[in-house]
Amino acid sequence: MTSAAIQPSSRYLTCEGRELHFMDWAPAVGAPAQGVVVAWHGLARTGRDMDPLARHLAALGWRVICPDTIGRGLSQWSPSPRDEYCLAFYQRLARSLLDQLQIERCHWVGTSMGGAIGMVCADGALRGRIQRLVLNDIGPQLAGPAIDRIRAYAGNPSAFATIGELEQYFRTVYRPYGYLPDEQWRLLTESSMRRLPDGRVTPHYDPAMAQQFTHHPNDYDLWEVYDRIDVPVLCLRGIDSDLLLADTAEAMRDRGPRALVVTIDGCGHAPALNVPDQLELVQRFLAGG
Repeated sequence: MTSAAIQPSSRYLTCEGRELHFMDWAPAVGAPAQGVVVAWHGLARTGRDMDPLARHLAALGWRVICPDTIGRGLSQWSPSPRDEYCLAFYQRLARSLLDQLQIERCHWVGTSMGGAIGMVCADGALRGRIQRLVLNDIGPQLAGPAIDRIRAYAGNPSAFATIGELEQYFRTVYRPYGYLPDEQWRLLTESSMRRLPDGRVTPHYDPAMAQQFTHHPNDYDLWEVYDRIDVPVLCLRGIDSDLLLADTAEAMRDRGPRALVVTIDGCGHAPALNVPDQLELVQRFLAGG
């Protein structure tokens, strides 16, 4: 079976009292079983961003679980945004999801916020269950100006008359992702948009999720967490990233799990994990290479 022929199942489970949506990519028929990978998206994105990576890994025999975080994509919006849009609640969701799927061991690939959730889980709710951790342009310390930039657009999402205009907006704000072919830009747009009552279209997330930076201002100060992680860590850093600075990535080589840090050319925050070099890098690390 070719990777293009692999199609995931769209599923829902109630986790910590909230409906969580996820894409469940079964390993290709005939491929040697490799285990489970949880692939978790960034702050204002959805699990469909992980389609290229999930399809690649599934073709090689991995089962890949790609959740939509609460308040994003097809998952429920929180009725208690102050308390639930934070890393502590996200890790509870992750544990509930894996418990219900009866997944005892997994690897974790997290882009931006998804990597922060992975760090917290590897030191906390899923300690001993996460075997390898990939941090995609995220570390235990974030650059303040980049956080301000993200808050500015995430807390006040733009709205547009047409999907074509929304796609052009995404192409602008996510230009740091690096190369995406036209069909991936279209998927990114269609899988992360919703229509407002007035007919306009806007990114498909709850703007209140940006309250995390107000009500949990230290959520992403994770050096103490990072230093306790005791599993192999791969850190990918976009060469032009304004969120994960080069000196932070260098410190990650020397502290805690002593991450393998790889700089990715041609992108900033964050590599899209969609081109052969990036896919093979992640694949080799997950396989223990």
